[in-house]
Amino acid sequence: MSTPSIKREIFSVILRVTAVILTVVLIVGVLSFSYSSFGMISDGECNIAVLPIEGIILPYGTAYDYGEFVSTPKDVREFISTAESEFGILGIMFDINSPGGTPVASETMAELVKNTTLPTVALIGDTGASGGYMVASAADTIIASAMSDVGSIGVTMSYVEESEKNTEEGLTFVELATGKFKDAGNPNKPLDEDERALFQTQLDTVHNEFIKIVAANRNLEISVVDALADGSTLIGNAAKEAGLVDTIGGRAQVREAFAAILEKSPEEIIFCEHASLLEAF
Repeated sequence: MSTPSIKREIFSVILRVTAVILTVVLIVGVLSFSYSSFGMISDGECNIAVLPIEGIILPYGTAYDYGEFVSTPKDVREFISTAESEFGILGIMFDINSPGGTPVASETMAELVKNTTLPTVALIGDTGASGGYMVASAADTIIASAMSDVGSIGVTMSYVEESEKNTEEGLTFVELATGKFKDAGNPNKPLDEDERALFQTQLDTVHNEFIKIVAANRNLEISVVDALADGSTLIGNAAKEAGLVDTIGGRAQVREAFAAILEKSPEEIIFCEHASLLEAF
């Protein structure tokens, strides 16, 4: 074999080896990209993102700050954004166990749920009350157990007034404030009638907004929601009869709901589980 032939053969081998190496690199890159597309929530097999809404709904903070489960708009915003960007995620289940929280944080979370581009189902566990129910109401479908506490459409800012206790203990509250209402609601002094009237007006305003949000989300007449908005909760079946939930059940019914929405069999619906918001990111 001549020297040019040997060189051509060596060059051909080098090209083939290089092609194999590039192919392997390309495959690894594609797999890495695919996993990054799935990996934050989906493992490549599951297709329904599960976001727990647990504990008190607050504008910020974590369980480490408050010593209990806390859910915030930031948690929900980041999770939904990730779910929407992942190729393998076809819907979101909001696993709700919350007695509520602050009005604006609850409203913000409800808006995030309502505006996601993915199909949504809210599954209410033991409790979906007050702000927790406001968030649930924004989902496309609400499913609750026959034993769930649902609703509690109302607002409160009750507190313990300690002026008499302070007097018994020899403590004197010294009021130093500008503006008539600056110290209104301070637990160390009695609430006067003007302050009470102010707070009640504010509570009524928030209460009416709550009613409007639920009515819009659930496609109910305001008068229907207003009649339910006495602050009480309804047990599962009563909540369904009142129009506050769609179906009585649990995970199996959630799976069936997504199967119908996505035109798949229930067996094709696989949940991507997360133990809590703190572990989701």
